[in-house]
Amino acid sequence: MPPLPSLPKYLLPLLLSLLVFPAKSAELTVGVLANWGYQAAQERWQPLMRHLESELPGTTFSVFPGTFEQLNQALESGQIQFIVTNPGQYLYLSNQYPLSWLATMRSRQHQGTTYAIGSAILVRADSPYRTLYDLKNRTVAASGPHALGGYQAAVGLMRQLGMRPETYFKQVNFLGFPLDPLVYQVRDRQVDAAITPFCTLEEMVKRGLVNPDDYRILNPSHPPGYDCEVSTALYPNWSFAASESVDTRTTKAITQALLDIQPDHPAAIAGQFWGWTSPISQLKVIQLFSELRGPTERLTYWQHFQNWLKDNRHWGLLALVIFLAATFYHFWLEYKFRQKSETLVRTERALKQKALQMERLQSAAIIGEIGAGLAHEINQPIAAITNYSEGGMVRLQSQTKPDTELLALLDKIHQQSSRAGAIVHRIRGLLKRREAVFGKTNLLTLVDESLALLRSESERHGIPIRSRVTGEPYVVEADAVGMQQVMVNLLKNSLDALKEHPPEQPLIWITLHFDPDQVTLQVTDNGPGLSLPAEQLMATFSTTKADGLGLGLAICADIAAAHDGQFSIDNGPEGGCQATLLLPHQRR
Repeated sequence: MPPLPSLPKYLLPLLLSLLVFPAKSAELTVGVLANWGYQAAQERWQPLMRHLESELPGTTFSVFPGTFEQLNQALESGQIQFIVTNPGQYLYLSNQYPLSWLATMRSRQHQGTTYAIGSAILVRADSPYRTLYDLKNRTVAASGPHALGGYQAAVGLMRQLGMRPETYFKQVNFLGFPLDPLVYQVRDRQVDAAITPFCTLEEMVKRGLVNPDDYRILNPSHPPGYDCEVSTALYPNWSFAASESVDTRTTKAITQALLDIQPDHPAAIAGQFWGWTSPISQLKVIQLFSELRGPTERLTYWQHFQNWLKDNRHWGLLALVIFLAATFYHFWLEYKFRQKSETLVRTERALKQKALQMERLQSAAIIGEIGAGLAHEINQPIAAITNYSEGGMVRLQSQTKPDTELLALLDKIHQQSSRAGAIVHRIRGLLKRREAVFGKTNLLTLVDESLALLRSESERHGIPIRSRVTGEPYVVEADAVGMQQVMVNLLKNSLDALKEHPPEQPLIWITLHFDPDQVTLQVTDNGPGLSLPAEQLMATFSTTKADGLGLGLAICADIAAAHDGQFSIDNGPEGGCQATLLLPHQRR
């Protein structure tokens, strides 16, 4: 068998690379923690991506800068295959997603150490705060609750000192990335202190952003070989980890490429690291997380119930819905019961009021019958006087020389008897109850007749009654007897009030104002005014008079309602009482 021809030496590595890496181009994304902003993260890690592409032919690497939350979501959705972050987030993610820890970054500072994460607690140099104890009930700023160097390391220190971080500070403002605002808020006195990652202040001083003399670090320590002051213990540096979606050959190749980077390599200079080393122990971070969780407390019954709800959400939700429905049904029943009870109470009161009203109306009916009978009996002698006076006047006028004085006297007797007859006739009309009869009614005539009925009483007590008319008068469609009853009631109320509490110059005004669409009747006096609320006075059987029945104003309101009008009483603008009746021009 002839020997195989020997291959050129330069073809052997090429063949090996083709066996290790497929010809198909692969696209891989590396998520990096953007603690100084997205643009800075791109510039820092892009040279490393180019180096990895040169070491893994046919593979394209890109940078995905983000916050803790963004990296968590990107890893869960499969948007990134690798992640470069602090060990705190690595441990958090490794408990939820399968991750392979490839290498630990060596810091470009501090002689290439792998322990380069911690917290520096900054205050203003002129502040009164000297120790961590001075920050009780103060406002502090931090990058985020999941930042190992930006917050968690400081919380671990506080637990070691016997403090309760949950309630120690008045307020903790999480500002996220970049880190510059943490230092600026201390400078501008917006917060009392800031929990910053290790070397944040020195980095900003190097860039000329702040003056180091303006700040002071609490609980400071300067470990040998380190370039910065720190307030807490130091923890392992950032890790380079891969998700389970990356095949083993690729992870091995990337790990070897990372371990081969020298300090003078362009990717190391741009990435601000000395190189990469094999993964180191995370025991200190695990112990810190154990301290952050605090001592195990005995669960209360309420906590057991909450845990049960988490495990049985559907049944818990169903029980909650049933409870809410039962509670709502209970309150609905109670509401309906209370509503029915109130209705029964109102009905009982209304029945008692109707019974009292019936009793009063019976009394009023008896009085009306007696009054009508008296008016009828009195009308006969008045009619006789009128007839006798008329006969005497006829006899005297038939004589040749009549006695003028006697004739004048008989004429006066005739006038007064006629007037008395008219008054008795009006009284009988008021006392006689009947259904309302609507017709063309002259309100001016009704006012004159009402004044005639009460003229003797007003003159006897020296209370003048004046009337005035505005607008163009017209007749209205109304019940004449009802309207006259309203006028008489209102005038009688004003007379009674002025008689009981007479002012220096008592006076009653009757005003009729004719508008095109309605007539306004007002009776105003200058008496003491209303002694009770108008609603109470207008209620049936409510009266302020010793001998009153409490029906007058209620009847006025009923008559106004029958005419589609409105009736109200109130104190007058200049004192006294003012009753107002609004009557439509044409009845609707």
